[in-house]
Formats: sequence, structure tokens, C-alpha cells
Amino acid sequence: MQRADHYRAAGLWLAMFYRLLSWLPLPLLYLLAWPGYLLLYYVGGYRKAVVRQNLSHAFPDKSARQLTVLAKKFYLQLVQVALEILKTRRMSAADMRRRVTLVNPELLREYSNDFSESVLMLAIHQGNWEWMLHGVKLHLDIPIDPVYKPLHNRQMDELMLSIRSQFGSRPIPLASAPRDILRRRREFRLFVLVADQAPIARERSYWTTFMNRAAAFYEGGEIIATMTGYPVLFAQCRRRARGYYEVEFKALARPPYGGADHAITERYVRLAEQAIRDEPHSWLWSNRRWKRQAPGVADSPTRD
Repeated sequence: MQRADHYRAAGLWLAMFYRLLSWLPLPLLYLLAWPGYLLLYYVGGYRKAVVRQNLSHAFPDKSARQLTVLAKKFYLQLVQVALEILKTRRMSAADMRRRVTLVNPELLREYSNDFSESVLMLAIHQGNWEWMLHGVKLHLDIPIDPVYKPLHNRQMDELMLSIRSQFGSRPIPLASAPRDILRRRREFRLFVLVADQAPIARERSYWTTFMNRAAAFYEGGEIIATMTGYPVLFAQCRRRARGYYEVEFKALARPPYGGADHAITERYVRLAEQAIRDEPHSWLWSNRRWKRQAPGVADSPTRD
């Protein structure tokens, strides 16, 4: 019980500290990112072995020096993006629209039949994935429901919910997403899943090859698409400059669905790989993406 109290207290103080940081101007936050990067990479060594292993498997042709440079670029951008996300609470809609641009909004307009039919959008943890959602919401003035996995710490979860709903989005917990989507199926919504993290062992998974290694993926996106008949788009968030991003939509799947099992998930994984190779330093390499062992033959797509 005492341990749980300490955990809650630490979460409370951390959330308060993050809220205070959000009052600082972005130029000052970017200055703070440098000591943050040095602490994270050189002092704390945050998941350095995980990052190194992930990069070496993903890019076997790169030298040790190239992998080190890539890892350092990743850590610096990770700190900068974290501070940008915290800053969201003190940003105006005009500032967000200025910092996030849309490359081809006409594709979303086409897939949604001029914003009259709901669309499922799949994305990855690249660029600034939180700002990406806000940018789409503000530029197109459409309802967005990002599906998220609640954090274990209540104070931090409340902070992230306030950030995600800052400009009118309606975050949905992952466990209640299918029921919520069915209940509101007659309304136009853009449902968003950032679906590149690994499911836990007890969750239904689809196994395939991802960045040269066997990896499990949530089946949620495929299930929602086939259950609702919603068309599916992939959204790629690129960094144009520090503090500025662009979002490009890519065709993923349209109903009627049929053919090969898990075709939607396979297409998503290949688009994710392409996006990562386009801008490798901005993906979330610190995630323990490949910690689970694949059942059976490692490189053979299967399901458990």
C-alpha cells in the first residue's frame, strides 16, 4: 500500500512539473532539450541497448558509427517532441495550424465522401503524432476520435487526456473503442489508431515481418474496418523543421473487404516500414517493439 502511495505521489509531482514546463516558450524548451538529451543518452542511458538493437536489426547495412549517429538524432528529437507535446496545453489553434500542415487533404475528403462517411485512420509513432491529430482536426474542422491505451498512473493519464482533447478531439479508451464506434456509426467521425506498438501476450495478435524481424500487431484496426465497412487511410507525419510538421495521407484499403486474411494489417505494416525508412530518426526506437518471441517459425506470418 505504501508503495502504491509513493507511485501516486511521484505521478502527481511529475504531472505538476510537466504543467509548469508548458508555460515556457518553445524556444526556451528547445534550449532545455539539449541538456535533457545529454542526461537521457549519456547519463541515464535510457534504453540505449534496446535502441541499438532495434536499429541494428532494422538497418543491417549501416556501420556502427552510422547507427550511433542515428541513435543520437533519435534521442534529441525524442526530447524535443516530448516538450512540444507538453507545450500543447498553452498553444493557440492558430499556432497549431501554422506548425502542422496537410499535404493532401483531398484524399481524406474523397475517402469520407466529402466528410459525410466515417473513416479509420492508422498512423505510427513518428514525427509528432499528437500534433498530427490536432493539425488534422484544426485544418479540416472535423470530429476526430483518437483511440488510446490509458496510462497506469492516473495523474499522467489525466494530463495526456487534457492534451489530446485540447482542440476538441474526443479520445476513446482502447477497450471500449469497438462498442463506442458501433454506437456512433451513423455519425461522421475520423477514428484514429496509432497502431505500431506491440500487443501484450494475452491480446489477440497477428504476426508478420516488420523491419526485418518477426513482430506482433494488434488486430483492432482490421476488426474495426471489417466490422464497420469504413475505408482506411494511413497518415504519415514528417518533420519539416524543428517545431514544424506535415501530414500526408496514403490510401490503405476501401470496402468491400475480402481476399487474403489480414490484408489491411499487412498493407499498414508495409506503409509503416516505408515511412520509417523515409525518416528513420523520428520513429520511436526506444519502444520494446520486438520483446515478444514469435510462435513457430520466426519470419512466417501467423496468428495467436
